[in-house]
Amino acid sequence: MSAAAPALLSLSESVAAHARTQPARPAARDSRRSLTWAQWNDRASRLANALLGLGLARGDRVALLGFNALEWLELYAALSRAGLVAVPINFRLAAPEVAYIVQHAEARAFVVQDRLRGLVEGLRGELPVLPQAWVLWGHDALPEAGHGRWQDYEALIAAASAAPPAVAVQPGDLFALMYTSGTTGRPKGAMRSQGGNALIALCTALEFGLTRDDTGLLVMPLCHANSLYFGVTFAMLGAQIVVDDRASFDPEALLALLARERISFTSLVPTHYVMMLELPEAAKAKHDLARVGKLLISSAPARRETKLGVMQLFPNGRLFELYGSTEAGWVTVLRPDEQLAKLGSVGREWAGTGAIKLLGSDGTEVADGEVGELYSRTPWVFDGYWRNPEKTAESFHGAWCSVGDLARRDADGFIHLVDRKSHMIISGGENIYPSEVEAVLAQHPAVQDVAVVGLPDVKWGETVCAAVVPRPGAPADLQAQLDGLCRERLAGFKRPRAWRLIAPEALPRTATGKVQHRLLRERLIQSP
Repeated sequence: MSAAAPALLSLSESVAAHARTQPARPAARDSRRSLTWAQWNDRASRLANALLGLGLARGDRVALLGFNALEWLELYAALSRAGLVAVPINFRLAAPEVAYIVQHAEARAFVVQDRLRGLVEGLRGELPVLPQAWVLWGHDALPEAGHGRWQDYEALIAAASAAPPAVAVQPGDLFALMYTSGTTGRPKGAMRSQGGNALIALCTALEFGLTRDDTGLLVMPLCHANSLYFGVTFAMLGAQIVVDDRASFDPEALLALLARERISFTSLVPTHYVMMLELPEAAKAKHDLARVGKLLISSAPARRETKLGVMQLFPNGRLFELYGSTEAGWVTVLRPDEQLAKLGSVGREWAGTGAIKLLGSDGTEVADGEVGELYSRTPWVFDGYWRNPEKTAESFHGAWCSVGDLARRDADGFIHLVDRKSHMIISGGENIYPSEVEAVLAQHPAVQDVAVVGLPDVKWGETVCAAVVPRPGAPADLQAQLDGLCRERLAGFKRPRAWRLIAPEALPRTATGKVQHRLLRERLIQSP
């Protein structure tokens, strides 16, 4: 007689467990409404059954598009329960970028916030979504033009069964396809499993000392891995989650929210901290920030003055810094007592849950102090890129995963990043690959050549700069035309904010003709 399968560790099962043990306890809220654990669990089951009732089956992909709101938490729990795969899409993307992700994932359903309906209405004929599986949330009434074409999110929940769906979800089943920008200009879908997602959440709680009594604030978009990981962490603990659902960042409103809700943990990018620090002293003094607990810097390095300012603004806050990727998950952590002694470092490996090695071009480990490509081995590493075995193979060296970052390790074991994958730009916490922007600019007939780099920016970390070689006879308003092209085909955060029209010989190249982005960046910084 075979042993019964072990219980699944997942977001869905955690929500169900808390609904049984603390049904009336507050679970999550945004500015519009709140959920107890019993309510979250009920709505997750109803939504799971409703989606399955639209013709979806275990393993099908469901595209999600919207600003931060409680609906994201409901959807993630429902999809986890139904064995469906979440495909979160960045709300900042342009329509062609959205279309590519939905097509590549072969999503069978699309759940869209009403405020973003206009972005996808024109895509209906080219997407693989089932005709009956277009779902709209956050609206007052279904749009007249879409009557019979859009399903009502709340109506689906109200009409569905609250019984758990009869789907046998396994730890190795996919939980999400997290699309990351690619060096070839096309995003790649990083496959995250149910079990891997739960494991990284539990280890996150251990590392940061989080408990059921914490209150976590999610500011980063819930379409990003950052807020997804931390949201699942708090859900598994049974702690309270506050979702910042403002469509745009307001530094003073965030200070007020941190103080009012007595937030004990939040994760922000350096730009968020810089904008709070730039507020007038009178605006900062209005809020009692003494109770704010753990603060995390993620997604991009922070400067010394930023860290010192954060420590002063939050006198009792404990500052952490984290390095990781959608593919590898968390890789290193810099703890509060290490911040000033190891400025410029992203910390050391997560003790007991990961290992790091730096490899040279010959595939052997480099000595301390030397630069090598960073490989990590963690129990929550991704399962590869969706339908892209070639790129998956490139990311692994045996069991070790790399996203192409270059780093060095000091004598104390601390990791210092020295360059990013294919000269990736990080602006305001968003990852931007030059090749994506270059591919769009190169489509203009008056562009002979182009290279895109990131230039230092105090507020955003980096700003996108396009160095363009015009063809003879190029129009005088070429820059304006190129900006218009980017507005049509790229997310706003990817658009160049700085432009340089240069001669062909001004683009530094290798012996094989490749543009040397790092050298170009140095030249542009020296000669603005």
